[in-house]
Amino acid sequence: MIRPVAFRMNEQTAVNNYFQEDLDLKNTEINQKAQQEFDAFVQELRDHGVQVVVVDDIKEQDTPDSIFPNNWVSFHEDGTVCVYPMFAENRRKERREDILDILERQGFAINNVMDYTEAEEEGVFLEGTGSILLDRVHQKAYCALSERAHEELFIEFCEDFDCFPVIFTANQTVDGQRLPIYHTNVMMAMAETFAVICLATIDDKKERKNVVDHLKMDGKEIIDITEEQMYHFAGNMLQVIGANDQRFMVMSSAAYNSLRNDQIKAIEKHCTIIHSPLDTIETCGGGSARCMMAEVFLPKA
Repeated sequence: MIRPVAFRMNEQTAVNNYFQEDLDLKNTEINQKAQQEFDAFVQELRDHGVQVVVVDDIKEQDTPDSIFPNNWVSFHEDGTVCVYPMFAENRRKERREDILDILERQGFAINNVMDYTEAEEEGVFLEGTGSILLDRVHQKAYCALSERAHEELFIEFCEDFDCFPVIFTANQTVDGQRLPIYHTNVMMAMAETFAVICLATIDDKKERKNVVDHLKMDGKEIIDITEEQMYHFAGNMLQVIGANDQRFMVMSSAAYNSLRNDQIKAIEKHCTIIHSPLDTIETCGGGSARCMMAEVFLPKA
């Protein structure tokens, strides 16, 4: 997780992230609030025995979205690190080799780096586990296509990582128009034995059925959320492991408070819920709890 030093609303991402809103505050105040939310969130995770590696952002880089590292990097069980092409030019500065050095010093083994960033030169993007939802158990990858998730590069990723691709388009209503949702992980969250998904965003019935069929085929319980709940980031969750191999579903307090009792009970059948307030980060950044965590599956050295 990356602790922010210059967090604010990123004007370069706002062009197709319709979840972002401006706050009538100075950028210094916005960053201070974001830091407070970040620190409380990290503490909440650690209190549940979740191991968190925190790295400070670099102020001179002026990277307002650095708090969302899962868009530029992913870590895999075979020791591979994957680095991704980013839509916004000012987000490309978030990619930092020193973070890999820090993980190695923490005892993780890095055997290989897959670098897709050259695709930026062709205007082709695939923003990490924001764009790609991995079912690591069943070797499947789900992707909602958008300006930040190009089909050709996603297929290439699936070939490189031996994943079966499940491709669809997920839309939201913006000023009366149905427009692509910028990241898959805003409308869908994958856990070991269940999936949280806003099926109403998949307008094409065949595509929707295909997604449902794959989830059912792999024995996932489907917890369907509404578009209104999605706007409260109820799709932006991540399952993590804490002390004694206990599973937790991590989300923001806004996401948790938007859920119905039956949905909460459905999740709690599988694992315990952790939530923390992330209001400033969600409003200005247009991302939430899942986006803030780049989960480390690397083997120990």
